[in-house]
Amino acid sequence: MMRNMKYIVDRGIRVVLLISALASICIVFLILLFTVREGLPAFQEIGLTDFLLGDVWRPGAEQYGILAMILGSICVTVGAIILGVPFALGGAVFLAEVAPTWVRSLVRPAVELLAGIPSVVYGLFGMVVLVPLVRQIPVPGNAGFGLLAASIVLAVMVLPTITSIAEDAIRAVPREYKEGSLALGATHWQTIVGVILPAARSGIIAAVILGVGRALGETMAMIMVIGNSVVMPKPLNDNPLTIALRAVRTLTGNIAVEIRYATGLQENAIFATGVVLFVLIMLVNSTARLVMRERIKKT
Repeated sequence: MMRNMKYIVDRGIRVVLLISALASICIVFLILLFTVREGLPAFQEIGLTDFLLGDVWRPGAEQYGILAMILGSICVTVGAIILGVPFALGGAVFLAEVAPTWVRSLVRPAVELLAGIPSVVYGLFGMVVLVPLVRQIPVPGNAGFGLLAASIVLAVMVLPTITSIAEDAIRAVPREYKEGSLALGATHWQTIVGVILPAARSGIIAAVILGVGRALGETMAMIMVIGNSVVMPKPLNDNPLTIALRAVRTLTGNIAVEIRYATGLQENAIFATGVVLFVLIMLVNSTARLVMRERIKKT
């Protein structure tokens, strides 16, 4: 009797978990289906090529091109990764290999706390603190709002994601690798750089890719600090580095800013923007899964 009861409970839990997994898949599929259905008229009327490669977004003139926003999203994401990855990787190495237990017990919750802070708080910090600082850079046309301020804010926001996954990847390296390196006379730092990090490379790459996905999907903080100008990202003067001071708009920002009052073809174009964003994030997440799968096969 007891054995039958355990079997029934086990089967019941398995069914519940299966239903939960299928429900998650169905929800994602329905969201995609709804977004595609609403955006399909824009693809049909504007044309896929004109929509993706057009650099002019003027709803009043029925011109809908999102290339400037695609490049804006890519630029701010690249900037965030360049600024955030060194700190995230350093934090992961510190937590996994250097920090004493009592320090780790303090630092890890602090890093995880960054993931729980609402994005609007990051945006507010960027508006009040970062934008005035960036505005002091003496470049004509620099209003403070732009790629630099947005990249700094976004780098802090992706920091906990990359740090946590990279730390797990470093901890997953077999202990024998470290012991063998130390036994051959290498120092702790040489072991970290020459043995542990190369062995954890695929996991670290997956962490960075997931950070890219997190950055691409950020909305509120970007709206508050990036400037929201629908222009191609280009330098403000002859110095190519001044591109960091250019105010641009991201795909997520375009959806959030204009969906409130959009109607007709403009509304369809915004849903089509959501489809493009959905596909980009799916590609990024799929790439991360493939990288992590390769890591599992190697181990």
